[in-house]
Amino acid sequence: MVSRLESAAATRRSLLDAAAELLDSGGPDAVTLREVAARAGVSRGAPYRHFPDKDSLLTTVATEALERLGNRVRSVRAQTALPAPDMLRRALAELMAIGRDQPHLYRLMFEYPVGDPTVVADATLAGERAEAEFFTLITDLVGPDRAPHFAALLLASVHGITAMELTGHLTKEKWQVTAEELVATLVAMIARQATAPSTD
Repeated sequence: MVSRLESAAATRRSLLDAAAELLDSGGPDAVTLREVAARAGVSRGAPYRHFPDKDSLLTTVATEALERLGNRVRSVRAQTALPAPDMLRRALAELMAIGRDQPHLYRLMFEYPVGDPTVVADATLAGERAEAEFFTLITDLVGPDRAPHFAALLLASVHGITAMELTGHLTKEKWQVTAEELVATLVAMIARQATAPSTD
């Protein structure tokens, strides 16, 4: 027999899955609590028993995506036989894959979280943990002193590359280069800095 807590957890899971599907298919505007309830097969009032509003629901969807990203990057880090530059390229490929496969989710993940304060705090923490996984990889490549500078440079650049690709402004026909090749160039440039004298 399913307990009340198990039933509530299953309903919450169904609501989050339904919201994620609606987000993927139509963007944030397609996600309404009524549509989420209908897709999840629950009553219209059910979403309000788990999420105070649409913003909190979407922020929770983004939080889960950030947690998955952090876990994927951690899995890459566990492949200790890989050289540090290869690890970093693979981790960044995980980030770019979300942008390609789920562009609405990607944008949501990197917007400022809104909604219930507890939900916002959870999203902020998930984002910080995902960033920390990337930061560790970059630290392994360039050392702790240079890591903040190059982490900011690399993540900002990869976000820009992904955004250009999503909007159709980065095509191989126009620029004679792919997103992966640009990322490989960035990682190689940063790796060379690991052995260059510091200018600080």
